[in-house]
Amino acid sequence: MSGATLEAYLSSRTANGDDIGQEVAAVIQRLATAALVVRKIVNQGALGTAFNGTGGGTNADGDLQKDLDVLCDELFLSCLQEAPVAHYASEELEKPALLDPTARLAVAVDPLDGSSNIDGNISIGTVFSVVPAVKGPDTDPAQSFLQPGNRQLAAGFFIYGPQTTLVLSLGKGTEIFIFSNRLGCFVEAYKSVSIPERTSEFAINMSNYRHWEEAVRLYVDDCLAGSEGPRERDFNMRWVASLVAETYRILVRGGIFLYPADGRKGYHQGRLRLVYEANPIAFVIENAGGAATNSITRILDLVPENLHQRVPLAFGSQREVARVARYHVDPNMIGERAPLFGKRGLFRA
Repeated sequence: MSGATLEAYLSSRTANGDDIGQEVAAVIQRLATAALVVRKIVNQGALGTAFNGTGGGTNADGDLQKDLDVLCDELFLSCLQEAPVAHYASEELEKPALLDPTARLAVAVDPLDGSSNIDGNISIGTVFSVVPAVKGPDTDPAQSFLQPGNRQLAAGFFIYGPQTTLVLSLGKGTEIFIFSNRLGCFVEAYKSVSIPERTSEFAINMSNYRHWEEAVRLYVDDCLAGSEGPRERDFNMRWVASLVAETYRILVRGGIFLYPADGRKGYHQGRLRLVYEANPIAFVIENAGGAATNSITRILDLVPENLHQRVPLAFGSQREVARVARYHVDPNMIGERAPLFGKRGLFRA
């Protein structure tokens, strides 16, 4: 189905008459509509009014809000009021918003991922997760978002960069759509993306090296040692500080991304949010053949404790993510570091 429009792709995936699937498709279409509005605003850069200030407020976690953060949140919330969505949650709201009490879906959104990069003209984006709504006469709307990520019906993200891109998974494969100015819609560019199991590229913020746990430092040290070190091959390092940009790069050419917990205040449980960042990214990555963990445990198996819970995050090529877990659990069991096995270790990867 290479070259299919987003609308045609969604229609083909819901052709069996599955009502919930058709409702998910309607949500994706509304998100895409809002994303194109955001695209126009982002393209204005400093010439647009949304780039002129911080907004003076903070989000639910106390992070400083920029005007564009707030505007994007309002756009997605407004757009989803016309979709079959019961509950809406975002990074910018302390509590979920109630939209249509009769609807069967709930949507969590990071309206503007990478907003610290706005002034630097680096790719930013919107991350989203669609889950079944949890409803009942006395049910708190937040319960919809306290489900493990393996309950997601769809997830993905938009990138506003050199290309306006939608990365989408409905649970069976991950597809990449690029907005066509000629056609005025999203068109499938990469069908059934597959992340290579092995990689020689990692992404991490090296400026935090002194704050990391020993396992993370050890893993990075071994990568940096290159062909002369225990890994016996050279690695490239990347860091864009934009989760959507890092994820996109890994989807199209492999790699591993790490944002571990560290010793700084507010970072002991990691920094990325489980519900509207880690879960949707993990869903997309796993459906492309990759893996995603909190350094040890599969992200999609974690049960959120609260809407804005933070987690460490490692995702990308399967074998490299598994290696990171071994560094945390028992680095001595890594073949090239174990005296018993030496360079012919059973765990060579």
